[in-house]
Amino acid sequence: MLLLRCHLKRALPQKVSCRFCAVMGKLQSKFKHSTYKYSRPDGFIEEKIQTKAFQEYSPAHVDTVSVVAALNSDLCVSGGKDKTAVAYNWRTGNVVKRFKGHEREITKIACIYKSSQFFSASRDKMVMMWDLQSSSQPRQQFSGHTMVVTGLTVSPDSSHLCTGSRDNTLLLWDVGTGQCAERASVSRNLVTHLCWVPREHYILQTSEDKTIRLWDSRGLQVVHTFPTQQHIQTYCEVSEDGHKCVSCSSGFEGEGCEATLWDLRQTRSRICEYRGHFQTVASCIFLPRALAAMPAIATSSHDCKVKIWNQDTGACLFTLSLDGSGPLTSLAVADSISLLCRNKCYASLRFSLRACSFTFTLLEPSCCSEASTLER
Repeated sequence: MLLLRCHLKRALPQKVSCRFCAVMGKLQSKFKHSTYKYSRPDGFIEEKIQTKAFQEYSPAHVDTVSVVAALNSDLCVSGGKDKTAVAYNWRTGNVVKRFKGHEREITKIACIYKSSQFFSASRDKMVMMWDLQSSSQPRQQFSGHTMVVTGLTVSPDSSHLCTGSRDNTLLLWDVGTGQCAERASVSRNLVTHLCWVPREHYILQTSEDKTIRLWDSRGLQVVHTFPTQQHIQTYCEVSEDGHKCVSCSSGFEGEGCEATLWDLRQTRSRICEYRGHFQTVASCIFLPRALAAMPAIATSSHDCKVKIWNQDTGACLFTLSLDGSGPLTSLAVADSISLLCRNKCYASLRFSLRACSFTFTLLEPSCCSEASTLER
C-alpha cells in the first residue's frame, strides 16, 4: 500500500507540504523516493520524499491488472490477465468477491453505478454481466464479436449495452434479453473506448484510426466525426452535463501524448489541449466539481504520471510521478472525493482530492512475477 498526502496551500508561492508512506513488497526498492511535482504557468516545483513502511495488502490478482472501475463509493471492480474480475473494497483493502468465466484477459469493465451489477469484456470476444449479490456465475452473456472486445458502455437507464471491438463493429444489446438489437460496422474502426453521453441517446467512441465518432444509439448511426487527429485516440470521457468530452492520444517522447477537450453541442469544436505527458495518455476524466474550486481534468499515462489540469486554461495544476510503477491507466471516479487508477503492476491507485488537498493510496501488487521483473 502506498499512501501520499499532499496539501497545496494557497498562500504565498504555493508552498508544498507532503507526507508519504509505502510498503511495496518486492517493489519497495523501486520506490525509495517518490517524486512529487507541482506545475503552474509561472514556475515548476519538484520535491523528493523518502518512503517509509506503513501497511501491506494481499494481492487481488495473480497476474497483471488490465482495468479498474468504480462500482459504488466503497467498491471497485478490477479485471486482468488472470481472466478474473474482482470486487474490492478500496477503503479497507479487502477482496469482496471474485468472478470467473472468461477464457482470456479481461479488457474492459463497465459498472452500473450505485448498484451491484457490472459488465466485463474480454479477449475471448465475450461480454458478461455479473451481480455482486448473486452467484459468481455470469447473469448474462453477450456473444457477437469476432475479435477482442475493446469498448464497453452502459446506457444511462441501464437498459442497453454498447460494445465495440477490433473487428470494426459496434453492437447494441438489450440488457434484459441479452439479444443484439443493432449492429454497425465502419472500415478500419478499431475501437479503443466507448462512453455513453449522460441523459442522451448518443455514444462517444475513440478508435485506432485516429478519429472520434459520435453515434446515435437509435439505429446505431454515426452522426458526427471529429477532425482526424495525428495519433491513435486511446480513451474518451463525457462531462456530467453532457456538454463537453475529452479524448486522449498515444505518443512517445512528448510527440502526441495529449488530451483534447471538445464541445459536444452544436459547434462540436476543439476547446483546449492538455500537453505535458511524455508517453501515451491512456485515460482522461472530468473531476467532480466537488473536488476543486475550478473545472478540472485528470489524465494518466504510460510515463508513470497522473496529472491534474485546469479544464479552461490547460495549465497543469498537479503531477504525481511514480517512477518504476509501470503505465498508469484506467482512471475512474470512486466517490465524491476519490479517484481510482490502474497500473501495470498494481490493482489500483486511489487518490482523494478535496479542493487543494490530495491523498493518494496505491493498492496491492498484482503479481510476484511483475514485481520480480521490476526488481531486476
